[in-house]
Amino acid sequence: MLGYKTFMEDAMRRLYPLLLCLCLMLTGCQRRDIQAEFEALSSRLAESGSLSFTANVRAEYEDKTARFTLGYEENAEGGTVTVLAPELIKGIKAHVGPGGTQLQYDSVVLDTGSLDNFGLSPLSSLPVLLQALKAAHLDSFWEEDGMSVLQLEPEDQLKCTVWFESESMIPLRAEIASGDRVTVYIEISDWNEG
Repeated sequence: MLGYKTFMEDAMRRLYPLLLCLCLMLTGCQRRDIQAEFEALSSRLAESGSLSFTANVRAEYEDKTARFTLGYEENAEGGTVTVLAPELIKGIKAHVGPGGTQLQYDSVVLDTGSLDNFGLSPLSSLPVLLQALKAAHLDSFWEEDGMSVLQLEPEDQLKCTVWFESESMIPLRAEIASGDRVTVYIEISDWNEG
C-alpha cells in the first residue's frame, strides 16, 4: 500500500506543472486586452464628430457637497456643459478654460469655485473626464461587479477611475481624485457617440 501512495504522489508531482500550464493557457484565451480596448475607445472619441450624455455629478468640497445634473454635448466646434438641475440655475451653460470654470448666461457670470488647488470644479469635471478618456495614461485596470474598471492619469496630481459596461466599453460612472482625495463622483446615462 505504501508503494501505491508514493507512486501517486510522484505522478501528481509530475502532472502538476502540466495542469498548471494548461490552466494558464485556457485562462489566457479568455483574457481581454484592456489596453487595446482603451486605445480603441480613445481613438473613437478623438475622431467622433459628436458626443452627448447626461451626468449626475456630486462634488465634495472641504465643507459642503454640491449636486448637479448636467448635459454634455460635443461637436466639431467644441463642447458645452448645460445645467439641467438644480432648477434654480437650469439652462446655464458652462465654458471651461484652463484657468477655471465660469458659468455664463447672457451677460451674467458666476463662479462655481474650485474643489482643489488645480482648478477642478463640478462643471469642469465632464471635460476633464473626456480628456482622460481621449488621452490619459492607463495606470491600472480590473473587473468589478461585471464592469471593467480603468484608472487613468490625465495629469500628475489627477486620477480618474472609470467603470465601463464590459462589452461595449460605454462609461457608466467615474470618480475624479485630485491629490489623494476623491472630489467628484459622476453617474453617466444616455451616452451617444454620433
